[in-house]
Amino acid sequence: MSAAAEAEPVRDPGLQPERTRLAWRRTTLSGTVAAVLAAKTALHGRLSVVGVVVCALCFGLWLGFLALAHRRIRVLASSAEPAALAPRHAAATVLFTVALAVCGAALVL
Repeated sequence: MSAAAEAEPVRDPGLQPERTRLAWRRTTLSGTVAAVLAAKTALHGRLSVVGVVVCALCFGLWLGFLALAHRRIRVLASSAEPAALAPRHAAATVLFTVALAVCGAALVL
């Protein structure tokens, strides 16, 4: 064995995609909880048109995020070396996440 072969540890390419897949699932779960709590807040007590519209917006944003996350999870599971996340998908994911947080905050206030 050469010194170069000993210096480079063998990397398991399956570990990083698995951790990333699990992170996407956790983020999807937290987005689901935020959307459900937003709906509970909007529909609890007095029912207003603004509350229902913001609740519907929250669920639309949640569905958009869910679609992007599911697509990414499938890409990560499909190959040993998945392609990098496209910049437009990353930007859309950030937009959905921030907008969902703003909608949730608007319902609480």
